[in-house]
Amino acid sequence: MTDLRTRLVAHARTVLRIARWEVSRSAGTLDRRTAAIGLVAVLVAGGIAAGAAGGGVALDRDLYRVGIASDSPYYDAVDQSSTLDPRPVSDPNVELVVSETHISVADTQTGRAAYSAFRDAVQSYNERQMAREENQSAAFPVVVDLQYRERAALVPAGSRVDGGAGGGGGEAGTGDGGGTDAGTGSGTSGDADGAGGTATDGPAASDAAAADDGGVDAPSLGGMASLFGGDTSGSPASISPPFPFASLVLAFAFLVPMNFVIQAYGSSVLNERINRRGELLLVAPISPGDIVAGKTLPYLLGTVAITIAIAAAVGGGVVSVAAVVPIGLLFLASTFVGAMFARSFKELTFVTVTVSVFLTTYTFVPAIFTNVTPIALISPLTLVVRDLAGESIPLGEFLFSVGPILLAAGVLFLLGVGVYREEDMFTQRPVPLKFLDALDSRISRARSVATLSALSIPFVFIAELLAIAVLFVLPVDLTVPMILLAVAVIEELAKSLHVLAAFEKARFSRTLRSSLVLGGLSGLGFFVGEKFTAIAQLAGLQSLTLGQTAFAPSGVGIGDGTGVSALVVLGLFLAPLALHAVTASVTAFGASRGRSAYGVALAGAIAIHLVYNLQVVSALG
Repeated sequence: MTDLRTRLVAHARTVLRIARWEVSRSAGTLDRRTAAIGLVAVLVAGGIAAGAAGGGVALDRDLYRVGIASDSPYYDAVDQSSTLDPRPVSDPNVELVVSETHISVADTQTGRAAYSAFRDAVQSYNERQMAREENQSAAFPVVVDLQYRERAALVPAGSRVDGGAGGGGGEAGTGDGGGTDAGTGSGTSGDADGAGGTATDGPAASDAAAADDGGVDAPSLGGMASLFGGDTSGSPASISPPFPFASLVLAFAFLVPMNFVIQAYGSSVLNERINRRGELLLVAPISPGDIVAGKTLPYLLGTVAITIAIAAAVGGGVVSVAAVVPIGLLFLASTFVGAMFARSFKELTFVTVTVSVFLTTYTFVPAIFTNVTPIALISPLTLVVRDLAGESIPLGEFLFSVGPILLAAGVLFLLGVGVYREEDMFTQRPVPLKFLDALDSRISRARSVATLSALSIPFVFIAELLAIAVLFVLPVDLTVPMILLAVAVIEELAKSLHVLAAFEKARFSRTLRSSLVLGGLSGLGFFVGEKFTAIAQLAGLQSLTLGQTAFAPSGVGIGDGTGVSALVVLGLFLAPLALHAVTASVTAFGASRGRSAYGVALAGAIAIHLVYNLQVVSALG
């Protein structure tokens, strides 16, 4: 125990010494241009957060031009709308003209859109004005409290749900004067579209009812959607569906500084490989793991500090920081591997941009569906959105979001450390060959093949989750075959690339027996690692058709109530093992015969895997 503690202390001191050296060296090379870029990064992130906190970015500001007199009862409604730009009535370049007696609309698609925006602006204005009334029960006779329920908790299939049964859906006033008439009868919801006719109707057609003093009855954007979603309580006209645009922008602010941190980190790693500058560290009695840890530590701490600062600025808590830091770690791990593979700063720039785009897409796009589907939990940014909204997050959902990312980051650092050696750092080898070298560096015996297959699961998991997120919006009949094909391609590559690397480096004899052994071990390792994807069930992803297709293709599980015998259940449980062993053996045999034969064998393995998945999905309905 004492020896272990002594070794750990020695490793910690070595890592801290290298980290201090990295900070002093990087600070010495920091010029004014780099400092200015860093300042811009902070300002951009701050601007994004401030813009979101102020209600979001108005991309449609002053989109439609409206000719209207300044003394018109509708002028304030137009002037307070972000989408409408009030102009003099005599201006010829307008889509809409509001006069004392009628509304003239340009006979174009833009004109009709402008009229719709005008009606919405006047309705919102009326809502704001009525919200200021002391007697709220008179201003809003009908109040709606909207509650979202799980789909399983809805009415049974076949039952009919009337849109406004039992509620008094009022009809917006369409006459001259008289405000908004809120109906109190039962039955279906009243017609909220008070347009009453064509675009050439009088002013009352826009849901604006003139009051006795000639003014316009109503709102100040107190009916504006809240920062973390839509309004779920109030008058029927003020109800809006929850879409956390502002909180998504706030969450996105966490990612902006990371792109600058990884640029500096990647440059530092590549600098060690130019003109053999890192040779002194390699010959020192220090392990490559300690060197990499020491060089990474300052950038990781910088990422954590920036994340904490942004979380504090936007109102995030510990959950936001804990969700974002793994993303930063994956950014750093991917950049480290890219810097170890790149042959020049030009190539490194391409690698870092690719890493940034891919990881930003993976973390940002699924979070759009935060209030829609469990698919959003693919991204840790969903946890940030929920934390900003003050929601509690179960431990299972937290692990589902950050677990694969942490595992992937660890495996990437492990691969990068494998090529942190003289024969790889200071030679100009193509990126694909460097990748094969990294895989081969972790293979010492046959059982290593099984280990690498199991370690590929985080990447397989992330790739399949991203495929689900991309295909989620398409029709199920189209996406199910596509996701099955994507699963086959991803998994067969994961099971075979390290076997190809081992044969390329002549680790094993190129015989049929060796191919079958390696293929069997690769399939076994993948099968064991694949069972850890059962964590997907904790997040409810199995409730989605695509989730079932991607993560439960093997069929019936034990205890699912289907009445299947234990022997059949065991067979279904072990069927994926047979599939993985067979397809991995096919690709291993191809790899033993060369790269061209590997390509052909890979196509055959993908075809076998795809046919198997289609058969299972068809059999299970």
